[in-house]
Amino acid sequence: MNDSPSVRYLAWKCLLRWSQGGIFAETLIARAAAEHKLAHADRSLLQAIVYDTLRHMSWLDHIRKTLRPGKLEEKMRWLVLMGLCQLFVLRQAEHAAVGETVRLAPQRVRGVVNGMLRNAARRKAEFDAEHETLPLAVRFSTPSWLVKRWLREFGESDTSAMLEWNSLTPPVYARLNPLNPPAEIPECWEPLPALPLWYRLHGPLPLEALRAGQLYVTDPSTRYCVKLLAPQPGERVLDACAAPGGKSAAMLAATGGDLHLLATDVEEFRLAPLRENLLRAGGRDVQVAQHDWTRPCPAEWCGAFDAVLLDVPCSNSGVLQRRVDARWRLSAGEITRLAALQLQILEQASAAVRPGGRLVYSTCSIDREEDRAVVDAFLATHKDFTFVEEYLALPHREQADGAYAALLCRAN
Repeated sequence: MNDSPSVRYLAWKCLLRWSQGGIFAETLIARAAAEHKLAHADRSLLQAIVYDTLRHMSWLDHIRKTLRPGKLEEKMRWLVLMGLCQLFVLRQAEHAAVGETVRLAPQRVRGVVNGMLRNAARRKAEFDAEHETLPLAVRFSTPSWLVKRWLREFGESDTSAMLEWNSLTPPVYARLNPLNPPAEIPECWEPLPALPLWYRLHGPLPLEALRAGQLYVTDPSTRYCVKLLAPQPGERVLDACAAPGGKSAAMLAATGGDLHLLATDVEEFRLAPLRENLLRAGGRDVQVAQHDWTRPCPAEWCGAFDAVLLDVPCSNSGVLQRRVDARWRLSAGEITRLAALQLQILEQASAAVRPGGRLVYSTCSIDREEDRAVVDAFLATHKDFTFVEEYLALPHREQADGAYAALLCRAN
């Protein structure tokens, strides 16, 4: 007899715990998968149910309220949303989506849950047709304040396209390590057109190749900040917010490993895996150190680097497709708080750039308040730096994550 909980039960528990706040959906899924030793297929189903319920939460809640106006006990609400997700997003067969979900409901409310989900299944075509007529915030399950903000900044066409892109399940991309390439490229690694070394991965992650440092799982949008910084062989480079090391690894690849690299992070526990990742990536002169860049640059690092990459903490507004619960954590006040933090970090890290050197300020945000506005505020009080160029990657245009990068140079 198998006493292990079902995948749908685990998904329900993850959603309930997530709704209490304080923990990411990704962490909850990883814990559940590890604790119950889920096979790849079961973990994939768990992730799909949790992520897509959160990704389409407003729309699914709209359907729920249409089926049964009024309040529903919170535990039952999440169970119904999970069932609706299986019907309307994952497009699972009714007997699995409804039957297996209803079995989880306590006996006292099982009839209510069953009635709602069976009714939803009967009215599926109606709800699907209605979807295109709903307000953007409901149709694409994004907070209204954020939709209004994007409409002001990007206009209706780009905002609608971006919201639609964010509602899709993100692909898994990886960059091949030219310093340590695999002997063969499996058929399930799909090369990206016009992007040498980049692949879209299908199926389970190639753990052996990842451990060997033959490729690095990362999004194509991460290449823009490295391209702007343009590290050269033999240069001394600081990656100031480096963990887990993807951008540092890209810089090593771009210079054949001939880079005097210092990679820092605010959390000391990240340093050992960071160093390991960079050595696997082909680094020959790699140092790692703990430093909080809201504090002054250490004296021995001041003016010591040809180039500094500063990928600051941000709102993640450019990666809402991938970081599915980030949209529900965001607020306009949080963006303003982050912008002040980013400016503080930029001011401190800029001291590490030598005269004549360069700095790239980078985020995975597409919000101007965190991007060009921070750069402009910095330049207004640091006359020894000049703006050179910037790149804003909007996710629906890139068909990848959103990102921002700006290149600044320090006067000789």
